[in-house]
Amino acid sequence: MLCMQIMLMIMLFRMGVQHRKNSWQDGVPGTNCPILPGQNYTYRFQVKDQIGSYFYYPTTAMHRAAGGFGGLRVNSRLLIPVPYADPEDDYTVLIGDWYTKSHSTLKSFLDAGRSLARPDGVLINGKSLDKKGRGKPLFTMKPGKTYKYRICNVGLKTSLNFRIQNHLMKLVEMEGSHTVQNVYESLDVHVGQCFSVLVTADKEPKAYYMVASTRFTKKVLTGKAIVSYTNAKRGPPSADIPAAPVGNWAWSLNQFRSFRWNLTASAARPNPQGSYHYGKINITRTIKLVNSASRVNGKLRYTINGVSHVDTATPLKLAEYFRVADKVFKYDSIKDEPPAEGTPQKVTLAPNVVNQPFRNFVEIIFENHEKSLQSWHLAGYSFFAAAIGPGKWSPEQRKNYNLLDAVSRHTIQVFPKSYAAILLTFDNAGMWNLRSELTENRYLGQQLYISVLSPARSLRDEYNIPDNALLCGIVKKLPFPPPYTI
Repeated sequence: MLCMQIMLMIMLFRMGVQHRKNSWQDGVPGTNCPILPGQNYTYRFQVKDQIGSYFYYPTTAMHRAAGGFGGLRVNSRLLIPVPYADPEDDYTVLIGDWYTKSHSTLKSFLDAGRSLARPDGVLINGKSLDKKGRGKPLFTMKPGKTYKYRICNVGLKTSLNFRIQNHLMKLVEMEGSHTVQNVYESLDVHVGQCFSVLVTADKEPKAYYMVASTRFTKKVLTGKAIVSYTNAKRGPPSADIPAAPVGNWAWSLNQFRSFRWNLTASAARPNPQGSYHYGKINITRTIKLVNSASRVNGKLRYTINGVSHVDTATPLKLAEYFRVADKVFKYDSIKDEPPAEGTPQKVTLAPNVVNQPFRNFVEIIFENHEKSLQSWHLAGYSFFAAAIGPGKWSPEQRKNYNLLDAVSRHTIQVFPKSYAAILLTFDNAGMWNLRSELTENRYLGQQLYISVLSPARSLRDEYNIPDNALLCGIVKKLPFPPPYTI
């Protein structure tokens, strides 16, 4: 069991780390007070029952646009076998769209209700090559050896296709789950997603391009880095860059459908992943979420079922813990179904909190009626990505669900005019953020919080508030409630 301490001057979010029983450490405005200038805060959390590739970034303002992010690796315990041989080395590759404007300028656009528009480029680990494609190698490989590359899209809004010139990639892990080890020439990595692949240095010993290019954009932007063999011949990589997939999103959808959970591999626990038969559990609740864009007083806002979330001066989790929630927010501003089609579009600006009973098995449907791709993330959990399909969802679509080996993960993309369905048990007590991973959408309201309360108020279900918790808003001077007990 790994315990980590991170000290920063900002509110920090670890993308995909579940914080079991501990939403106190989630690092989002709904759970934590911001770390003010000149102050610091130490996050203490256990990476419990998890392995895999993740990244972290600040959730306040737009620091992510200025390079405020980094990779996070969680390795298996030595006593638990990994379903592949140890690689020669382990590399983190952070790809993302890039804007020439400063993070403060981008924030001012959003605060004024304006869109971020299109990015200006693509970076790999915060870097790019010169106009002639020259630069120092970002990674090196010994001939005949196999390397692990952890690829995460840390950008603001753009899906990217990733590939390595003349080399195949064997997918072995995705957002904390071992996968069936299919081989790919390229991978579509949507915003917030992380893949781990194995690459063998079995080609001519020279330099090669690592490429990340934009998907579903009118103008294709490309970022390149250099991977070189240790005994490489002098000279730049070949200018013949491997082509990205062409056409609409059907190729990307088919690739999603090829991803499968490795049922025989053990992840963080000794028992095989496939020993959890999620497809045999009865669904107790279906929540259907429709994302949309609108304008309020001339300013752009993004909504879920007609509600555009507004952050509060008192974090939602603190208001709930100190039993003053009624003074800060109302539960269930949205219903389990979106407003009926044809009804007048009314946008509500308010804290968006869904009350979810503890340990229920729930189906969440994301419907995207827009012309652009959506990417969703749920904090505190992994869910089973059961289906993605074109058109609108109906109960008949359940016959198309993968109820055997859907990958357990924490993000899912929803293609234009399409739906996605996920399944999960809400067994992690706390206040958890469900949000669009597209920064503009999230910042302008396309997110909500799911309150999962344990009626027992027991340490078996949730940890007590940390001794060093920052207090703000109306709870700053309130007496502490009685602590949880066994």
